[in-house]
Amino acid sequence: MTVLTQADLSGDLPYIHGFSAAEQARLVRQARFSEAMVYRDVDFSGVDRLLEVGCGVGAQTEILLRRFPDAQITGIDFSQRQLAVARQRLQGSPYHDRANLLHMDAEDLDFPPASYDAAFLCWILEHVNSPERVLGEVRRVLRPGARLYATEAMNATFFLSPYSANLQQYWLAFNDHQLEVGGDPFVGAKLGNILQRLGFRHVETQVKTWHLDSREPHRRQLVLDYWTELLLSAADQLIEAGRVDAALVEAMTRELRQLRGNPELVFFYSFMQASAVV
Repeated sequence: MTVLTQADLSGDLPYIHGFSAAEQARLVRQARFSEAMVYRDVDFSGVDRLLEVGCGVGAQTEILLRRFPDAQITGIDFSQRQLAVARQRLQGSPYHDRANLLHMDAEDLDFPPASYDAAFLCWILEHVNSPERVLGEVRRVLRPGARLYATEAMNATFFLSPYSANLQQYWLAFNDHQLEVGGDPFVGAKLGNILQRLGFRHVETQVKTWHLDSREPHRRQLVLDYWTELLLSAADQLIEAGRVDAALVEAMTRELRQLRGNPELVFFYSFMQASAVV
């Protein structure tokens, strides 16, 4: 998931997770880890021309190509750096001939009206300056009757028990920084209003939740490990911005290790998925 804003072509955009090789690999693991929940209700059967907004390193593109073998996918992203990784990744895919990855600003799509049969956005609107403008552009380039799916963060829902003070302090700094650089870590809850305001029809939203406790210890452990990786991926950016210091990151990491061994751990997080028709 990368930031789609007006910025220089270097790819050094204000993306909270950074652009390191480790982060690019994490995005692939994230897509595969959350695939079952994200795609459970996504149906692009019968779709020929599919637009993926914010294709990043191609992690979701690979899944879309595999799940929907009849679709020709156009992926767009503003980061040249991420696109280079995505193109290299897809070269080794048996589906690469059905994907076309383009450098483009999602707030000003270079496509004529009614160009696409469907659109997919995942973990992208939380990072853009104007989610409404992006979705308005997507609506413009979709044909009448086309369906859109948008999956987005709702970071106010994050909860761990036992309570961990340093982790909570870090999480507040994480969300504050994302807001400061022009994103919105709470945009998921707003999708229904935005889509309705833009004139989409049949707007539906779902809350998708990880709620894990001692009844599913293995799955709970996998989710906590995944989340730990996500949290730490922003540490360098938050330190550089003065939001946190190294001591807080170390204390948070220590708390996460302690939670990992706690049989009473409760993990809770909800994200949102919206669907709508043009």
